[in-house]
Amino acid sequence: MRVMAQMAMVMNLDKCIGCHTCSVTCKQAWTNRAGTEYVWFNNVETRPGQGYPRRYEDQERWRGGWTLDRKGRMRLKAGGRVKKLLTIFSSPVQPELDDYYEPWTYDYQTLIDAPLGDDFPVARPKSLITGEDAKITWSANWDDNLGGSMEHGHLDPVVQKIREESNERIRFELEQTFMFYLPRICEHCLNPSCMASCPSGAIYKRAEDGIVLVDQDRCRGWRQCITGCPYKKIYFNHRSGKAEKCTLCYPRVEVGLPTVCAETCVGRLRYLGLILYDADAVTGAASATSEQDLYAAQLDVILDPSDPQVLAEARKQGIPEDWLEAARRSPVHALIKDYRVALPLHPEYRTMPMVWYVPPLSPVVDLLEEQGHDAEAAPNLFGAIDSLRIPVEYLAELFTAGDTDVIDLVLKKLAAMRAYMRDITLGRDPDGTIPAAVGMSEEETYEMYRLLAIAKYEERYVIPTAHAEQAHDLEEMGCSLDFDDGPGMYDSGPLGEASGRPAPVAVETYHALRQRQSTDAAASDDTLRGRVNLLNWDGNGTPEGLFPDKHNPDKHSPERPGTEREARS
Repeated sequence: MRVMAQMAMVMNLDKCIGCHTCSVTCKQAWTNRAGTEYVWFNNVETRPGQGYPRRYEDQERWRGGWTLDRKGRMRLKAGGRVKKLLTIFSSPVQPELDDYYEPWTYDYQTLIDAPLGDDFPVARPKSLITGEDAKITWSANWDDNLGGSMEHGHLDPVVQKIREESNERIRFELEQTFMFYLPRICEHCLNPSCMASCPSGAIYKRAEDGIVLVDQDRCRGWRQCITGCPYKKIYFNHRSGKAEKCTLCYPRVEVGLPTVCAETCVGRLRYLGLILYDADAVTGAASATSEQDLYAAQLDVILDPSDPQVLAEARKQGIPEDWLEAARRSPVHALIKDYRVALPLHPEYRTMPMVWYVPPLSPVVDLLEEQGHDAEAAPNLFGAIDSLRIPVEYLAELFTAGDTDVIDLVLKKLAAMRAYMRDITLGRDPDGTIPAAVGMSEEETYEMYRLLAIAKYEERYVIPTAHAEQAHDLEEMGCSLDFDDGPGMYDSGPLGEASGRPAPVAVETYHALRQRQSTDAAASDDTLRGRVNLLNWDGNGTPEGLFPDKHNPDKHSPERPGTEREARS
């Protein structure tokens, strides 16, 4: 047993209102620059829908993730080294721009310069890629709120599969329609196929917290990682020629802050925390013969942070005590392992994803009330699960590789929690038989209610800070906790950072963002000429030293960065 720590996320889909705040704030923080116009590290999909990029779940076409060969060994679905070498210059399974969308803006200048007349001027859409006139036919949010379900709903790969297997089980008549929101980020998998697909070895999984990153220095833009990722959450920056992906906001996580998408979530549906897992058992779990056994196999990999044997091995591996305490208090571990109501997205891809979802219970209450029943009574609520507006089969294809029994039990646990807490809220004696019917105690049901319904900030985000003794592992020259008065009390550099100093990128980001929020002027410091940090520079003005001196180009030539990590995204 080799114990390792993994930062993981759980999203409660019953709470998502589809406001896209998480997507917008992530876009502003990470992908608001040239080359990433079409890139959404975080996006919110309406299901049923084709997703982003279009039909990304169709692995018969895109060949993402892992599969088992005849001997039961895992192999990349897109092929091994020889096949990748043959297709390295032209991959037939790469999503094209049309599968994403051609990002656009509008010709606002026409509105400003149009002469006075009887007709209203029109701002035509312009492509952000070519600058030419564009015709808007698709976007990252085209299926929003079932806007295209009547026309495009049958193109959802999950709908297509269920229809083929169960004879039109899902229909799109108005009275039978259903929808829910599915926010998606990179899964930061335990068995990432993107990392295995990269010919340059540029993608790596951090040993200390499991976050998967792209080394921008080593990336050569082969784009095999895009083919290998079944979730299609790695993107190609057409300006830099590099691959980019969600970083789980590691500069924030290292100083104990949640990701931007979690911090700004209106519905408070995201949970962040550590889990401990057995790294030696990952390959065996991902190689389970039956796809429906993969969920249980992944659960077995996750270790009990209160087990003395696990703790002893974790200490031997150098995991700090405060990290072990954070693992014991982790809301993610509780929802995944203790209450078992959070499920992985598409476990059949065998990547062992680390972003989990509490499936939506569906709006069944109104239907029961219309039929004259007590909608919140436990027997009625349990009985309605078989006739949910959101078909159990659809949820099972998303989260359990088609195993409806697991989905049924999770939904019954959520229904039991609702019915049990209703009695308490109304001042009645709680009925202990309700949680017992789903294998839970009254105490567990109440604690699960607290976590899912009314958990405070510090309960939803249990994030241990980085340690100075881990600085070498973090591949940085210092830790944010080493600096006086907290995370590095010095001023920001000319480009929103201080890359030339021996300070972690977490510290640089902290001060850059603070300065940007408190001033309208660009930072200025002559010590960092020629350095550009794409994360922190927001294009606010042209700071002195941004470009080489016109009269003496060699006077201020940029130097090699002091650390590898500063060039990574």
